[in-house]
Amino acid sequence: MEQLPNCPKCGGEYTYEDGDLFICPECAHEWSQDASLAADEDALVVKDANGTLLQDGDDVTVIKDLKVKGSSSGIKVGTKIKGIRLVDGHDGHNIDCKVPGVGAIKLKQEFVKKS
Repeated sequence: MEQLPNCPKCGGEYTYEDGDLFICPECAHEWSQDASLAADEDALVVKDANGTLLQDGDDVTVIKDLKVKGSSSGIKVGTKIKGIRLVDGHDGHNIDCKVPGVGAIKLKQEFVKKS
């Protein structure tokens, strides 16, 4: 059986074909086969500590106390961060955000979970 691509919008795995379009029943997103090939090559896939797909604008919660270089304070477990941005961090820091009490910072995806 042919493996169909996951939804580029929500990451859903239950996509199906309708003519020359792929359709996701979870979020009702439709895309063409050509768009799915281009999306597979350029897509930045960032998943949280639980394996949930993260997207720009998501809210996350820190799951571990984190030390901040150059600061005596750190980020405590349970800190809620609103409106993250995903970036291509070559050193593993794929989340760009503003942490309350700390300021703008980049975080690694394995230290957050989706709220």
